[in-house]
Amino acid sequence: MDERSLDKALEIAGKLIQGEEVGQNSYPGLYDDYSNNPEVYDIVQALLKKLNLSMYEYQNTLYVTAGENNRVFGYSNEELKRALGIRLNRELYLCYFIMYIMITKFYNDSGSYNYTEYIKISDVVESVDTSLSGIIRSLGVLVNNESEEASFKAIALTWSDLPVAGREETIRAVKTTKAGFVKLVINFMVSQGLLSEAQERYYPRNRFKALAESYFRDNKGRLFEIMNQKTEEEA
Repeated sequence: MDERSLDKALEIAGKLIQGEEVGQNSYPGLYDDYSNNPEVYDIVQALLKKLNLSMYEYQNTLYVTAGENNRVFGYSNEELKRALGIRLNRELYLCYFIMYIMITKFYNDSGSYNYTEYIKISDVVESVDTSLSGIIRSLGVLVNNESEEASFKAIALTWSDLPVAGREETIRAVKTTKAGFVKLVINFMVSQGLLSEAQERYYPRNRFKALAESYFRDNKGRLFEIMNQKTEEEA
């Protein structure tokens, strides 16, 4: 193993672990080393795999996120609850569902990589309403077991019990209204560098786009299967 390659790989991995981006516009020399030196590439990949970190590339820029059950670099469920300002598991499951809906609002086709320019809180509220109503109507067909059925019923019940919004004009991040609950999730995603905000419009940042493309291309998961099946049932 070449010592220079090891040093470059460690430098790249170190910056990514610290939450920095490595790309043509930030650290172009390191990005060139990663892209053009197979040994540097292999070492970086091996290091991140050992640390249970997943790497994404979007528009010639590298990003990392914690892998599943990564307690060092990721959030535990309890830590995520605190970060979101919630206490109950069913509230956390609802937050996960809202995040998924937000991803699909921005991006839903891994073949075309088309993005909606921005979303508003009202857009997300409407989509969550529609999606949960469709799932509950077809629950017996969509889910595989009682646990999945109970989870979706808990999510739907938590959501349906909330009024759409409070009386105030400005939407506050609270868990007592649908709009406020969505704002809790959006604030968290803004804090993680995934979204940016301007005049109550929320725009996807490149880190978000990298994660979304990777999700639809490689990971998907059970929620995607259920939502995709729901779409087919409605077609």
